[in-house]
Amino acid sequence: MPNKAQPHVALLASPGMGHLIPIIELGKRMIRSMALIVDLFGANAFEIAQEFGVLKYVFVTTNAWFLAVIFHSSSLDKQVILEGHVKGRKPLKIPGCKSLSFKDTLESLHDIDSLDESEFIGTKMTKSNGILINTWQDLECSTIEALRDNNYLGGLIKVPIYPIGPLVRQEGKQVLDKQAKQWLDKQPIESVIYVSFGSGGTLSAKQMTELACGLEQRQQKFIWGVRPPSNNALGSYFTIGKNDGDGTPDYLPQGFFTRAKDIGLVIPMWAPQAQILRHPSVGGFLSHCGWNSTLESITNGVPMIAWPLYAEQKMNAAMLTEDFEIAVRPKVSTTEEIVGRGEIEAMVRMMMADKEGHAMKNIVKELKQNAEKALDKGGSSYNSLSQVAQDCLHHLQV
Repeated sequence: MPNKAQPHVALLASPGMGHLIPIIELGKRMIRSMALIVDLFGANAFEIAQEFGVLKYVFVTTNAWFLAVIFHSSSLDKQVILEGHVKGRKPLKIPGCKSLSFKDTLESLHDIDSLDESEFIGTKMTKSNGILINTWQDLECSTIEALRDNNYLGGLIKVPIYPIGPLVRQEGKQVLDKQAKQWLDKQPIESVIYVSFGSGGTLSAKQMTELACGLEQRQQKFIWGVRPPSNNALGSYFTIGKNDGDGTPDYLPQGFFTRAKDIGLVIPMWAPQAQILRHPSVGGFLSHCGWNSTLESITNGVPMIAWPLYAEQKMNAAMLTEDFEIAVRPKVSTTEEIVGRGEIEAMVRMMMADKEGHAMKNIVKELKQNAEKALDKGGSSYNSLSQVAQDCLHHLQV
């Protein structure tokens, strides 16, 4: 019986260049059938994609408002931003969408005077074949329409905009451990507030004490993914401190575990967030407002306490509280001041028990349904991603 692999082996081993040409052409065609998708900081790879004739896309993992701010700040003279927005603390007006207040501004804009022109990622993104955004049409309709306008920012954006979200983590291999599942299963529906600051966010020791005391004073059921404190909000790796007699780490109030054992569950370091937010007993989320966490909260119909720490999280918090009205936010800056236990208790009560909280729950459940429609066949995000696929097929046929 002839070996079916022999023709391929012979062709690859043949010393004649005539036999190699089909392989080279096949390789080029295979590469052309691919698409390069990079994040905001991967645009330097576009030159390689251009060399091989590959379509190139940018995937913006956050929202359309953030993208508009990036493009607008790239189009302005740095001194305009420095004098008016940073030093003058005036809102940065973003054409077609919400202005950016100084208290919510991006950290990178504080140091814009030291940035090289080549570091403006907005300009680099315009060299792509399209920009995919992890949002959906109905969530940010006016901003998306502004970005799609050919005359926006003097025609700076000449590439298609594709809102394809919400893209969130699926359950996969993440599972609730037995203790957490049993504890959540015992709680009434929407009675638990989940507290987490993401995979890298941390609080100072003093702020952790205030948060623990606020939760304890409110006596609201809670599940808390706890990380050891740091004065740097972006502090991902730590060593666990010593414990007191009841197992409470030394960075939480003494005896906290004993006093809170009937109302809360503390999970050290990391918790399976998607599974916790999906559980029916969870009715609120105290979050750092990372966009992934925000989308996970919305797609599970859970309102939020917005506690931003770094990056674009203050922008996200502003959207959640001012535009979507599905979150409450501390009156003081969460990055510069200590949020007191009294205010924490009041925010938890408002979200979990007061009429304002019930209104937020109704709105976020409507957003959840809206997000599901966007992803369904014929929905806005489904159609956007389908268009990307069509563009790739057309490119292959040219």
